[in-house]
Parts: sequence; structure tokens; C-alpha cells
Amino acid sequence: MEADVAYAICRMNEIPSQKARGFHLMIVGDDGNPRPWPIIVVRWGRQVFGYLNKCPHDGVNLDWERNQFLDPNGIRLMCGKHGALFELGTGSCVEGPCKGQSLTPVALAVLDDDICVVGVRLVEDEDTGADEARQCEGNGGVSGKTGWRV
Repeated sequence: MEADVAYAICRMNEIPSQKARGFHLMIVGDDGNPRPWPIIVVRWGRQVFGYLNKCPHDGVNLDWERNQFLDPNGIRLMCGKHGALFELGTGSCVEGPCKGQSLTPVALAVLDDDICVVGVRLVEDEDTGADEARQCEGNGGVSGKTGWRV
């Protein structure tokens, strides 16, 4: 799989500004086998930030309830288990047991108002749970959850 393929996971308007949403995708691992790839996408105006949904402290998912990632002020990502706080734009932990560590970034691109993951190979078979994204070699006029050549 070429590294220049982008997988659209949602439309920009599906994540309100100043909110975050989780996605449970399947990635093709280095060994060629599928494995779960839970990610977080944060939207702030026209900017999007992506991170692996995994606290660097002990590997738990950040959300304490589905799609609940932000602190009470809505300005930082927060680990629901330990209360660690992470900067939205960098993923750096600024408070909590993993202070000084960072979330693992996920490369994103916005193409024709689709939020896309790039630099990875996702499992495309809908039977394996990768129904939130698919890749195609279509052009910019394709609607829905598609992939793009970048």
C-alpha cells in the first residue's frame, strides 16, 4: 500500500468545532495482520488534530464515556481514569501522572471537507469492523466516506 493514500473517516461538519470524537478503526500492522486502532479527532475551527486514544501513563483509553474526551472547560484532552490533561494542538501532558509525556499523534488531512487519516493502511473489509472509513482512488467529486490520493 502506498503511503500517499488518505482515508476519509468523516465530514468536517460531523465534529462540531471545539469538540472531539473517537473512531474505532482497524489498521494493517507491520506484520500484515489487522489490529484495532482507536483514535481521537479534535476539531478547533478549521483545524483538526489526531491522536491515538491511549493514555501514555498506562495505555487506557482517554474517554470515560463514549466521545467524552475534553476537560470540564473544554480546552484540553483529559484521561478519564487518571485526570491527566493534554494540550489539544500538541498532545503534550501538562498535568497528571504522565506529565512531560505526549499522546501519539495521528496524521490527518482535510480534503474536500473530509477529515482523512494519512500515512497508514486501514483494513477496508467492512466485516472486520472498519466500516467508518474506506479508501478509493476516486476524484474530488465523490461524496461520503472515501479515500483520496494525496
